[in-house]
Amino acid sequence: MAARAYWQGQIRLALVSIPVEAYSAVKSGAKISFNQIHEPSGKRIRYEKVADGVGPVDRDDIVKGYEMSKGNYVLLDEEEIEAVKIESKKTLELVQFVEAHEIDPLYFERPYYIAPADDLAEEAFVVLREALRKAKKVGLGQLSVRGSEKLVAIKPCGKGLLMETLRYADEVRQGQSFFEDIEESKPDKELLELATTLIDKKTAPFDASEFEDRYADALMKLIEKKAKAKGGKKILEDVDEPDGKAKSNVIDLMAALKQSVDEGGKKSSTKKAASSSRKRKSA
Repeated sequence: MAARAYWQGQIRLALVSIPVEAYSAVKSGAKISFNQIHEPSGKRIRYEKVADGVGPVDRDDIVKGYEMSKGNYVLLDEEEIEAVKIESKKTLELVQFVEAHEIDPLYFERPYYIAPADDLAEEAFVVLREALRKAKKVGLGQLSVRGSEKLVAIKPCGKGLLMETLRYADEVRQGQSFFEDIEESKPDKELLELATTLIDKKTAPFDASEFEDRYADALMKLIEKKAKAKGGKKILEDVDEPDGKAKSNVIDLMAALKQSVDEGGKKSSTKKAASSSRKRKSA
Protein backbone atom coordinates (compact mmCIF):
# COMPACT_ATOMS: atom_id res chain seq x y z
CA MET A 1 0.00 0.00 0.00
CA ALA A 2 1.36 3.41 -0.93
CA ALA A 3 2.43 5.64 1.93
CA ARG A 4 -0.03 8.32 2.93
CA ALA A 5 1.27 11.89 2.83
CA TYR A 6 1.47 13.64 6.21
CA TRP A 7 1.18 17.03 4.49
CA GLN A 8 0.73 18.32 0.95
CA GLY A 9 1.40 21.91 0.00
CA GLN A 10 4.20 24.11 -1.23
CA ILE A 11 7.55 25.31 0.06
CA ARG A 12 7.99 29.00 -0.65
CA LEU A 13 11.33 30.74 -0.95
CA ALA A 14 10.72 34.43 -1.61
CA LEU A 15 8.67 34.45 -4.85
CA VAL A 16 9.34 30.78 -5.72
CA SER A 17 6.74 28.18 -4.68
CA ILE A 18 7.48 24.45 -4.98
CA PRO A 19 4.62 21.91 -4.70
CA VAL A 20 5.74 19.11 -2.38
CA GLU A 21 4.52 16.18 -0.31
CA ALA A 22 5.76 15.19 3.16
CA TYR A 23 5.92 11.57 4.36
CA SER A 24 6.81 10.27 7.80
CA ALA A 25 10.40 8.98 7.85
CA VAL A 26 9.79 6.70 10.85
CA LYS A 27 7.39 3.87 11.58
CA SER A 28 4.74 4.81 14.10
CA GLY A 29 3.98 2.75 17.16
CA ALA A 30 6.04 0.31 19.16
CA LYS A 31 7.04 -3.08 17.75
CA ILE A 32 5.11 -4.85 20.48
CA SER A 33 2.16 -3.52 22.47
CA PHE A 34 -0.01 -5.23 25.07
CA ASN A 35 -3.66 -5.11 26.07
CA GLN A 36 -4.88 -5.82 29.59
CA ILE A 37 -6.88 -9.07 29.76
CA HIS A 38 -9.20 -10.50 32.44
CA GLU A 39 -7.48 -13.90 32.81
CA PRO A 40 -10.47 -16.02 34.02
CA SER A 41 -12.66 -14.99 31.07
CA GLY A 42 -10.02 -14.04 28.50
CA LYS A 43 -11.88 -10.80 27.84
CA ARG A 44 -10.14 -7.50 27.21
CA ILE A 45 -10.29 -4.89 30.00
CA ARG A 46 -12.20 -1.72 29.07
CA TYR A 47 -12.10 1.56 30.92
CA GLU A 48 -15.00 3.65 32.16
CA LYS A 49 -15.07 7.43 32.51
CA VAL A 50 -15.54 8.08 36.20
CA ALA A 51 -15.51 11.14 38.48
CA ASP A 52 -14.41 11.08 42.11
CA GLY A 53 -17.44 10.81 44.36
CA VAL A 54 -19.79 10.52 41.37
CA GLY A 55 -18.87 7.26 39.64
CA PRO A 56 -19.41 6.54 35.91
CA VAL A 57 -20.38 9.63 33.89
CA ASP A 58 -21.94 10.25 30.49
CA ARG A 59 -19.53 11.25 27.72
CA ASP A 60 -21.76 14.23 26.86
CA ASP A 61 -21.07 15.68 30.31
CA ILE A 62 -17.30 15.69 29.83
CA VAL A 63 -15.45 18.91 28.98
CA LYS A 64 -11.75 19.77 28.91
CA GLY A 65 -10.16 21.60 31.81
CA TYR A 66 -6.77 23.25 32.37
CA GLU A 67 -5.50 22.97 35.95
CA MET A 68 -4.47 26.44 37.17
CA SER A 69 -3.74 25.21 40.71
CA LYS A 70 -4.38 22.04 42.69
CA GLY A 71 -8.05 21.14 42.07
CA ASN A 72 -8.78 24.46 40.35
CA TYR A 73 -9.65 24.13 36.65
CA VAL A 74 -10.52 26.49 33.81
CA LEU A 75 -13.16 24.71 31.72
CA LEU A 76 -13.20 24.91 27.91
CA ASP A 77 -15.69 23.44 25.45
CA GLU A 78 -14.80 22.09 22.01
CA GLU A 79 -16.11 25.19 20.19
CA GLU A 80 -13.79 27.48 22.17
CA ILE A 81 -10.80 25.26 21.48
CA GLU A 82 -11.63 24.98 17.77
CA ALA A 83 -11.89 28.79 17.54
CA VAL A 84 -8.23 29.30 18.45
CA LYS A 85 -6.79 26.47 16.34
CA ILE A 86 -4.37 27.56 13.64
CA GLU A 87 -5.85 27.22 10.18
CA SER A 88 -4.00 24.54 8.23
CA LYS A 89 -2.13 26.29 5.46
CA LYS A 90 -0.76 24.82 2.28
CA THR A 91 2.37 26.97 2.29
CA LEU A 92 5.58 26.47 4.25
CA GLU A 93 7.63 29.65 3.93
CA LEU A 94 11.36 29.42 4.62
CA VAL A 95 11.99 32.57 6.64
CA GLN A 96 15.51 31.95 7.96
CA PHE A 97 18.63 29.91 7.23
CA VAL A 98 21.15 28.69 9.83
CA GLU A 99 24.20 26.48 10.10
CA ALA A 100 23.14 22.89 10.82
CA HIS A 101 25.38 22.67 13.91
CA GLU A 102 23.65 25.71 15.45
CA ILE A 103 20.53 23.64 16.23
CA ASP A 104 21.03 21.62 19.40
CA PRO A 105 19.95 17.95 18.97
CA LEU A 106 17.61 18.48 21.95
CA TYR A 107 15.29 20.45 19.68
CA PHE A 108 14.83 17.78 16.99
CA GLU A 109 11.56 15.90 17.32
CA ARG A 110 10.37 13.90 14.26
CA PRO A 111 11.68 13.51 10.68
CA TYR A 112 9.70 13.60 7.40
CA TYR A 113 10.80 13.01 3.83
CA ILE A 114 9.96 15.79 1.38
CA ALA A 115 9.50 14.96 -2.32
CA PRO A 116 8.31 17.05 -5.29
CA ALA A 117 4.56 16.71 -5.86
CA ASP A 118 4.90 16.26 -9.63
CA ASP A 119 7.35 16.44 -12.53
CA LEU A 120 6.75 20.17 -13.02
CA ALA A 121 7.95 20.87 -9.48
CA GLU A 122 11.11 18.81 -9.81
CA GLU A 123 13.38 21.46 -11.34
CA ALA A 124 12.72 24.06 -8.64
CA PHE A 125 12.92 21.33 -5.98
CA VAL A 126 16.40 20.29 -7.16
CA VAL A 127 17.55 23.91 -7.25
CA LEU A 128 16.48 24.42 -3.61
CA ARG A 129 18.08 21.15 -2.53
CA GLU A 130 21.42 21.92 -4.15
CA ALA A 131 21.40 25.55 -2.95
CA LEU A 132 20.98 24.33 0.64
CA ARG A 133 23.71 21.75 0.12
CA LYS A 134 26.13 24.27 -1.39
CA ALA A 135 25.47 26.86 1.31
CA LYS A 136 25.62 24.15 4.01
CA LYS A 137 22.56 25.69 5.57
CA VAL A 138 19.25 24.52 7.04
CA GLY A 139 16.01 26.34 6.20
CA LEU A 140 13.57 27.23 8.99
CA GLY A 141 9.83 27.87 8.81
CA GLN A 142 6.54 27.20 10.59
CA LEU A 143 4.11 24.58 9.35
CA SER A 144 0.39 24.82 10.14
CA VAL A 145 -1.14 21.37 10.20
CA ARG A 146 -3.97 19.64 12.08
CA GLY A 147 -4.79 22.71 14.13
CA SER A 148 -1.33 23.41 15.51
CA GLU A 149 1.75 25.23 14.29
CA LYS A 150 5.09 23.44 14.20
CA LEU A 151 8.58 24.84 13.87
CA VAL A 152 10.41 22.88 11.15
CA ALA A 153 13.88 22.62 9.64
CA ILE A 154 14.53 21.67 5.99
CA LYS A 155 17.80 20.20 4.74
CA PRO A 156 19.10 18.04 1.85
CA CYS A 157 18.69 14.27 2.14
CA GLY A 158 20.07 12.24 -0.76
CA LYS A 159 18.00 13.13 -3.84
CA GLY A 160 15.27 14.66 -1.68
CA LEU A 161 14.80 16.87 1.35
CA LEU A 162 14.37 16.06 5.01
CA MET A 163 11.97 18.08 7.15
CA GLU A 164 12.35 17.77 10.91
CA THR A 165 9.86 19.16 13.39
CA LEU A 166 11.55 21.07 16.20
CA ARG A 167 10.58 21.65 19.81
CA TYR A 168 9.92 25.23 20.85
CA ALA A 169 12.24 26.83 23.41
CA ASP A 170 9.75 26.44 26.28
CA GLU A 171 9.56 22.68 25.66
CA VAL A 172 13.26 22.07 26.36
CA ARG A 173 14.72 21.92 29.86
CA GLN A 174 18.02 23.67 30.42
CA GLY A 175 20.58 21.06 31.41
CA GLN A 176 22.92 23.23 33.49
CA SER A 177 20.78 22.87 36.61
CA PHE A 178 21.39 19.10 36.51
CA PHE A 179 25.17 19.54 36.20
CA GLU A 180 25.74 22.06 39.02
CA ASP A 181 27.22 19.51 41.44
CA ILE A 182 29.86 18.30 38.95
CA GLU A 183 33.25 19.69 39.92
CA GLU A 184 35.19 21.73 37.38
CA SER A 185 38.38 19.70 37.35
CA LYS A 186 40.59 18.35 34.56
CA PRO A 187 41.04 14.56 34.33
CA ASP A 188 44.38 12.80 34.72
CA LYS A 189 46.33 13.15 31.46
CA GLU A 190 47.15 9.43 31.15
CA LEU A 191 43.55 8.41 31.87
CA LEU A 192 42.34 10.86 29.23
CA GLU A 193 44.78 9.46 26.65
CA LEU A 194 43.68 5.90 27.38
CA ALA A 195 40.00 6.83 27.06
CA THR A 196 40.72 8.68 23.80
CA THR A 197 42.62 5.66 22.44
CA LEU A 198 39.68 3.40 23.30
CA ILE A 199 37.28 5.76 21.49
CA ASP A 200 39.55 5.80 18.42
CA LYS A 201 39.73 2.01 18.33
CA LYS A 202 35.94 1.71 18.45
CA THR A 203 35.26 4.45 15.90
CA ALA A 204 33.43 3.33 12.72
CA PRO A 205 30.89 4.74 10.24
CA PHE A 206 27.36 4.76 11.67
CA ASP A 207 25.12 1.96 10.37
CA ALA A 208 21.78 1.61 12.17
CA SER A 209 21.33 -1.95 10.83
CA GLU A 210 24.26 -3.04 12.99
CA PHE A 211 22.10 -2.59 16.08
CA GLU A 212 19.04 -4.67 17.01
CA ASP A 213 16.39 -4.31 19.68
CA ARG A 214 17.31 -7.50 21.55
CA TYR A 215 14.54 -7.08 24.11
CA ALA A 216 11.83 -6.77 21.44
CA ASP A 217 13.25 -9.78 19.54
CA ALA A 218 13.36 -11.93 22.69
CA LEU A 219 9.85 -10.84 23.68
CA MET A 220 8.43 -11.74 20.27
CA LYS A 221 10.09 -15.17 20.39
CA LEU A 222 8.51 -15.75 23.81
CA ILE A 223 5.09 -14.69 22.49
CA GLU A 224 5.40 -16.99 19.47
CA LYS A 225 6.43 -19.95 21.64
CA LYS A 226 3.58 -19.39 24.08
CA ALA A 227 1.13 -19.06 21.20
CA LYS A 228 2.15 -22.53 20.02
CA ALA A 229 1.84 -24.00 23.52
CA LYS A 230 -1.54 -25.44 24.54
CA GLY A 231 -3.69 -22.62 25.83
CA GLY A 232 -0.81 -20.18 25.47
CA LYS A 233 -0.30 -20.27 29.23
CA LYS A 234 2.70 -22.49 29.78
CA ILE A 235 5.95 -20.65 30.38
CA LEU A 236 8.50 -22.45 28.25
CA GLU A 237 11.73 -20.88 29.39
CA ASP A 238 13.05 -19.59 32.68
CA VAL A 239 14.63 -16.17 32.60
CA ASP A 240 18.03 -16.00 34.25
CA GLU A 241 17.87 -13.81 37.33
CA PRO A 242 20.81 -11.87 38.71
CA ASP A 243 22.39 -13.63 41.69
CA GLY A 244 21.99 -10.44 43.69
CA LYS A 245 25.62 -10.52 44.81
CA ALA A 246 27.46 -7.30 44.12
CA LYS A 247 31.11 -7.62 43.17
CA SER A 248 33.24 -6.78 46.16
CA ASN A 249 36.35 -5.87 44.18
CA VAL A 250 36.42 -2.43 42.62
CA ILE A 251 38.56 -2.50 39.47
CA ASP A 252 41.03 0.31 39.20
CA LEU A 253 40.01 2.82 36.50
CA MET A 254 43.49 2.82 34.94
CA ALA A 255 43.61 -0.98 34.74
CA ALA A 256 40.08 -1.14 33.34
CA LEU A 257 40.87 1.36 30.58
CA LYS A 258 44.12 -0.41 29.66
CA GLN A 259 42.34 -3.76 29.49
CA SER A 260 39.56 -2.22 27.39
CA VAL A 261 42.11 -0.77 24.96
CA ASP A 262 43.89 -4.15 24.65
CA GLU A 263 40.64 -6.06 24.12
CA GLY A 264 39.42 -3.45 21.66
CA GLY A 265 42.54 -3.94 19.58
CA LYS A 266 42.16 -7.72 19.61
CA LYS A 267 38.49 -7.54 18.57
CA SER A 268 39.32 -5.08 15.83
CA SER A 269 42.04 -7.40 14.47
CA THR A 270 39.71 -10.39 14.63
CA LYS A 271 36.95 -8.47 12.82
CA LYS A 272 39.36 -7.37 10.07
CA ALA A 273 40.65 -10.95 9.68
CA ALA A 274 37.11 -12.28 9.40
CA SER A 275 36.28 -9.61 6.86
CA SER A 276 39.35 -10.48 4.79
CA SER A 277 38.44 -14.17 4.99
CA ARG A 278 34.92 -13.45 3.70
CA LYS A 279 36.32 -11.41 0.84
CA ARG A 280 38.71 -14.24 -0.14
CA LYS A 281 35.87 -16.78 -0.05
CA SER A 282 33.66 -14.44 -2.08
CA ALA A 283 36.46 -14.02 -4.65
